[in-house]
Amino acid sequence: PPAPSRGGAPWMQKWAPADPSAPAPAPAPSPGHAPSTSIDRIVHRLRNLGLGTDDDEPSSPADAPLDGRERLGDLLDRSWARPDRQFAASGLDEAVLPWERDRESDGEEVDGVKRKRVRAPSLAELTMDDVELRRLRGMGMTLKDRITVPKAGVTQAITEKIHDAWRKSELVRLKFHEDLANDMKTAHELVERRTGGLIIWRAGSVMVVYRGSNYTRPLKSQPFDGTSSPRKGEDSTLFIPDGSSTAENDNQGKDLTAQHDNAPILDLHNTEDMTEEELEFNQMLDELGPRFVDWWGTGILPVDADLLPQTIPGYKAPFRVLPTGMRTSLTNSELTNLRKLARNLPCHFALGRNRNHQGLAAAIVKLWEKSLVVKIAVKRGIQNTNNKLMSDEIKNLTGGTLLLRNKYYIVIYRGKDFLPTSVAAALAEREELTKDIQNLEEQRRSISIEHSSEDGFDGHALVGTLAEFQEAQARWGRNVTSKEQQEMKEASFRSEKEKLFRRLEHKLSIAQAKIHRAGKLLSKIEASMILANPSDDREMITAEERSVFRRIGLKMKAYLPVGIRGVFDGVIENMHLHWKHREVVKLITKQKTLAFVEETARLLEYESGGILVAIERVPKGHALIFYRGKNYRRPINIRPRNLLTKAKALKRAVAMQRHEALSQHIEQLEINMKKMKRDLGMEDYDEEDEDGSGSESEDDTTGYDEGMEDYDKEEEDESDSEDEDN
Repeated sequence: PPAPSRGGAPWMQKWAPADPSAPAPAPAPSPGHAPSTSIDRIVHRLRNLGLGTDDDEPSSPADAPLDGRERLGDLLDRSWARPDRQFAASGLDEAVLPWERDRESDGEEVDGVKRKRVRAPSLAELTMDDVELRRLRGMGMTLKDRITVPKAGVTQAITEKIHDAWRKSELVRLKFHEDLANDMKTAHELVERRTGGLIIWRAGSVMVVYRGSNYTRPLKSQPFDGTSSPRKGEDSTLFIPDGSSTAENDNQGKDLTAQHDNAPILDLHNTEDMTEEELEFNQMLDELGPRFVDWWGTGILPVDADLLPQTIPGYKAPFRVLPTGMRTSLTNSELTNLRKLARNLPCHFALGRNRNHQGLAAAIVKLWEKSLVVKIAVKRGIQNTNNKLMSDEIKNLTGGTLLLRNKYYIVIYRGKDFLPTSVAAALAEREELTKDIQNLEEQRRSISIEHSSEDGFDGHALVGTLAEFQEAQARWGRNVTSKEQQEMKEASFRSEKEKLFRRLEHKLSIAQAKIHRAGKLLSKIEASMILANPSDDREMITAEERSVFRRIGLKMKAYLPVGIRGVFDGVIENMHLHWKHREVVKLITKQKTLAFVEETARLLEYESGGILVAIERVPKGHALIFYRGKNYRRPINIRPRNLLTKAKALKRAVAMQRHEALSQHIEQLEINMKKMKRDLGMEDYDEEDEDGSGSESEDDTTGYDEGMEDYDKEEEDESDSEDEDN
């Protein structure tokens, strides 16, 4: 084995890269020599199994073509058994520790050499001296007071707290919660943009912010930048607070302080670094209302919907007209496409109020003229916000289609029937003009009727009125007698009865079809139930034994319930399990009819092989007491296969209930139909048919009786003649 080096333990040398200047490793022991190490013993064992050396094979098994005659040893990769590569596996990097392999996989390969990926430096690391940065980080570790950033994010109140803390100390410690704690990169950017400080240290949800050596507190009335962009000086250069030590850069600090004092006030129209789409979007939001300066995200600030007017006098929902041949509802593909479109859009509004959104609705209608959807962000950190109430009221006020609603966003589509304001106004004006023309025509018609002297009805039109009917009846009608009126009433009553009778016939046909299906289902289930025949050799018990077993059974607290399923394989199994420890078993059934109870008891007696002792009335129902018998032997299969299972027994019970209910329903329908036939006079024909069939049957029976009498007389005559002969 190689001698240990100065670099570390001997086992570490096995992982080190091969040194070309180092002497060659010792050759592997030959098969004739006794192996000394564990590796040598493994290699020796493999060679005894038929595995040759690497020198005997022209190529590796992976490179050589397979012909189907290879042995298992020929298909194995034996590179791991070489003395110079004992710990290296094929396909992996040589001389790489397991914990270094994952680390190097994150790096980039340059000129065949992997290099570790370098993290991008922060703004503090770029602008501050290393000595000063280490000093500030050491001070930040000792800070105990911290400012808790709530769910709403870096708001104006938090910014004022940070500036108040910077009046006493050059460092401030921030602790984030909720959403920003899970996205500290966004929190890093927000803090630097809104406070103007430098983040010198960050770990988890905690960060330390440095105010800078040239710090001066900004005015409280100074607003945020509408695009969340960093502050810029007069020469449009990025304003960065000085992070150098005050002792080394006194003059530079004075100049930068003056530059900071002369920096322009941040406004909402900093559009120098925007693209054309962002400029258009920002200009569109400027026309809608004031911005939400406490926005927790980056990019363009949305409009603060809470600052819009709550109510607008005379507000009405926008006028809508659906084009001809178009469906109002959206298909699944259209919904998916619109949601994908809204996912990449920035938020238009930020809302924290549940009610009174007329001002927001007016702004949304104005926005829909340029955008298909509107995206509203629900403000964070505000109590009792209800996105359902928000979306319902906005939908009622605007008439749009709700695409998405959750605790973060509300997305509403303007709808296929949406009309721009100018087009809607033109259509509304046209509709009002049409109504005016119709009203004018009605006025002209009423004037012509007033000037007519033939009507005599005070200028009112007669068309479709009772007066017109009475006048026509007086001119051309005839008087209807009381008899005719009575006949008309009877005909109307008869038609109603006939209609009701046809309705009952339809119900009867449906019920008969249902009971036919229920009977088929019941017969199908009962076909799998093969009942056992009563045994011929039944064991008998005396009256005294029956009385004793009856008293024992009634005193027993343990019992087996027989429910709606009736007798199935599980009931017989439980009876045998009870008979394992007791001679008597008690079952309680809730059947009310005694005949059904006796039938259940007889079935249990046949299937279980026990002896029915008594059937007693108890408060819970009927108690069935069974004795197992003196010669009882527990069967091999205590669950009989000829009975129904628990599931099939339930299906059978339901089918029986359905069949019984349908039978009662059909019986009641037939009774009602007979009464109705009697009322309609249709019963006479049926009675005649019944009488005719009855008379025929009577004639047949009388003929049969007469024939039988003749046959008896002939027999008597024959018997008399035989007697006379004798």
